Amino acid sequence: MKKFFFSLLMAVVCTALSAQTAREFTLPLTPDGAAELVVWLPEQPTGRAVVGCPGGGYAVLSNTHECGAWSEFFNAKGIAFAMVNYRIPHGDRTLPISDVESAMRMLRDSAAVWKLNPDDIGIMGSSAGGHLASTIATHTPYALRPNFQILFYPVITMGRGTHQGSLDGLLGEEGQKDPELVRLYSNELQVRSHLTPPAILLLSSDDNLVPPVPNAIAYYTAMRNAGNSCSIHIYPTGGHGYGYMPFFAYHDQMLADLSAWLDNLPSPRQDAVRVACIGDSITDGYLIDLSDTNGYPGQMQRMLGEGYWVKNYGVSARTLLNKGDFPIMKELAWEDALAFNPNVVVIKLGTNDSKPYNWVHKADFEKDLQQMIDALKALPSRPKIFICTPIPAFKPSWDISEEVIAGEIIPLLEKAVEKNKLEGIIDLHTAFEGQENLVFDDGIHPTQAGARKMAEIIAKTIDPNAQIQQRGFRPRR
Repeated sequence: MKKFFFSLLMAVVCTALSAQTAREFTLPLTPDGAAELVVWLPEQPTGRAVVGCPGGGYAVLSNTHECGAWSEFFNAKGIAFAMVNYRIPHGDRTLPISDVESAMRMLRDSAAVWKLNPDDIGIMGSSAGGHLASTIATHTPYALRPNFQILFYPVITMGRGTHQGSLDGLLGEEGQKDPELVRLYSNELQVRSHLTPPAILLLSSDDNLVPPVPNAIAYYTAMRNAGNSCSIHIYPTGGHGYGYMPFFAYHDQMLADLSAWLDNLPSPRQDAVRVACIGDSITDGYLIDLSDTNGYPGQMQRMLGEGYWVKNYGVSARTLLNKGDFPIMKELAWEDALAFNPNVVVIKLGTNDSKPYNWVHKADFEKDLQQMIDALKALPSRPKIFICTPIPAFKPSWDISEEVIAGEIIPLLEKAVEKNKLEGIIDLHTAFEGQENLVFDDGIHPTQAGARKMAEIIAKTIDPNAQIQQRGFRPRR
């Protein structure tokens, strides 16, 4: 049975739909109708959509002022809006999570009919709904993960500083006694570099119900430390739970801040060439501030422009070898790269494989590389595959061996390219010879300038007509 929270101010919020809403309808998300999806489609769709999760402490649904009332705001911007009336968990976290996942699946499956861009569907949530939204953003597989997050005064942690009612509702009395479960749903601890989508957080400094520091600020900090795109707006007063209510003193400013963020949020073209960059810390952008933007894939995105969609699937310390200490093919990033169904793949691995305790398994290197190539070739997109040689190891930091890289690993990479008739080898090793000024003091990792050089070389290989300049990757209007 659905439970709805009706505010005394409901009449103020629930005004007649503006002319910019073309259609409103409700669909069941569960066979018994216990969970529903309410959809508002705009008259002039841009293709973008937002899935809204009401707050209510995982005990009720504040689905008027904290969710449904936002439909006019989004529809006026050409953005479809869908509200999830999810099931109250009563300690069973799978209920609301599965309901929102079903909503994400429904929007993507219905994208053509509802005039949506399936790669531009975000999630929104307030308070406990913010926790649910950030859970979907950090826990779900690629196919159901949103492309961006909008979080109003969100509950984030399930640990110290949480909202006790939300903790009780989501995990129940027994669940909150399990430290691993508490950690798993403390979403500030679940942020992944490059994989957790961009976010905007909007809240008030005087929120005493959901304290900002262990919740929203902790999430922003985790996103910022991961190099992910994240914005935070903290208003001086307002407390908690104002949603779309105009009595909030900073209501107009909040709408302006959110509008500006949405207007500047990239919207991938549906016909864009998808480029997956798979690699280790050098792809990841280790030591480069805001690595998702300033690492080589981020810089290459700006060079190639909106006709391409470049994604970073680099993970620090990873090996190509499946018996290495941290194999890339056992990572979520690898799963995401396959699910991305890229048209072009750039592989840059081998540096960490050169470590003595990894290279003892060198007999498997050719086989493991073939496994990776075969998996990529089997994708529906039949991608073009480029393999990069590692850049030189100017110092033996972390036991990385330049001798092994140059003398053993690079020949095996070249052999695989020839054997599989791949698009080609991208020789970063030669390009960086004598360029120690382009790496950090460890002698291994490129600086932002070094990442730019990588981006230039790889971009020109992918698209010989690429203009090597820092063109902005802007959303379509």
